Amino acid sequence: MAIIDWTEEVEKRKINLIRDLQGLLRIKSVLNESTSTKDAPLGIEVKKALDYMLELGERDGFTSKNVGNLAGHLEMGSGDGLIAALCHVDVVPEGDGWSVDPYGGEVKDGKIFARGAIDDKGPTLAAYYGMKIVNELGVPINKRIRLIIGTDEESKWRCVNHYFEHEEMPEMGFAPDADFPIINAEKGIVDFDLKQKRNSPKEHGAKITLISFFSGRRYNMVPDHARAVLDIQCDHTELLQLFNDFQYSQDVNGRYYVESGYVVLELEGISAHGMEPDNGKNAGLLLASFLSTIKLDRKGMDFVNAAVHFFFGDSRGRTLGVQHNDEAMGDLTINVGKMTFNDEDGGRFGLNMRYPASFSLEEGMEEIMRKAEGSNFEVTNVSNLKPHYVPSDDILIQKLTKVYEEQTKEKAELLSISGGTYARSLNKGVAFGALFPGRPDVAHQKDEYVEIKDLLKATALYAQAFYELACE
Repeated sequence: MAIIDWTEEVEKRKINLIRDLQGLLRIKSVLNESTSTKDAPLGIEVKKALDYMLELGERDGFTSKNVGNLAGHLEMGSGDGLIAALCHVDVVPEGDGWSVDPYGGEVKDGKIFARGAIDDKGPTLAAYYGMKIVNELGVPINKRIRLIIGTDEESKWRCVNHYFEHEEMPEMGFAPDADFPIINAEKGIVDFDLKQKRNSPKEHGAKITLISFFSGRRYNMVPDHARAVLDIQCDHTELLQLFNDFQYSQDVNGRYYVESGYVVLELEGISAHGMEPDNGKNAGLLLASFLSTIKLDRKGMDFVNAAVHFFFGDSRGRTLGVQHNDEAMGDLTINVGKMTFNDEDGGRFGLNMRYPASFSLEEGMEEIMRKAEGSNFEVTNVSNLKPHYVPSDDILIQKLTKVYEEQTKEKAELLSISGGTYARSLNKGVAFGALFPGRPDVAHQKDEYVEIKDLLKATALYAQAFYELACE
């Protein structure tokens, strides 16, 4: 058949692609188990986003399947071989400070703004339209193509775990949920908690008592807000002046007020993806660092001192004794995604650690346990995703390299990342876009967006990638 101009085919469908993406972006598909039902185990809105994609596929003639209301897929073609793209339609909470409606899908200045625009609803629609183009052109392929849709990527990956317990494993595939050109190496990811032990007695008669502390909702996000409630049994004028001075010195905004007889301190930081904590300003750690400078009750002081000692200004695990680097995957990082405290139970840190393949996780966790014990904390709730790697000479890498270099006229460098994509849930998978080199990574940040021209460019790459892989 004639040579296909993939870019031209995408341009023909531009208006419909943007319209369908806006429909998905307007669904607030944040994990919310308080609204869960048998048919919507992760919340009503998350299920609505899954249904939306399955209905798109049915509209366009694909075979659709709902897999336990946690995942689903759309499929085309025939044959024993199976090629897949793994996408997700859940998003992290929007956070504060947006200049547009975070679920409006507003188009301005050549961009589409919304939570999920680049992570991962925009890339999901790009992959969907890539598959749609191959289907509508009727080009000869000898394998099936499947778009797998997950709903819990931003949390516990229950979606893909359930999916592959019930569905076949593709022979190869890609996740459109990171960077171009090709990511063939991903760090291991461990979520765990450091929990303050309850053998610290509640101190009575302290002039300033930490009643509660809250910051962060996800292990993999740098918190952009923190709140501390204090019982102050003395003149608090000096403390509030110190708080104002602290905000100025750290170039952050905050406020204080009295509520139910307690003094409340709030601080704003800068959110970022937890794979690189230094890209944000952790509001929880900043507020803890301020509280560590005043005379708190014993239990509250132990909590804020631990935050400062182990984590403030140290995203590389130096104080915990796990600093590590390797040439292929870079630094081990630790993000403090959650911080909670109450004066009865004490405090808890929710941590997201990303480690290179050469790091001994067993030895590292033993060292963390030892260091935590010395500060009256213990390690709990450990979950682990192992590192993932596909060698450069694999046919998957070769095919995607061909596609990327033909369309962009740039070299397809192989990359290693701290992020965890669905690619690691495949026996043979890589992350392939949709963020192009030089573009700022605005995933998990306020005013998240996708460049429309980049969305179209990615769609063309995915269309050819499906074609090339399904013809192998």
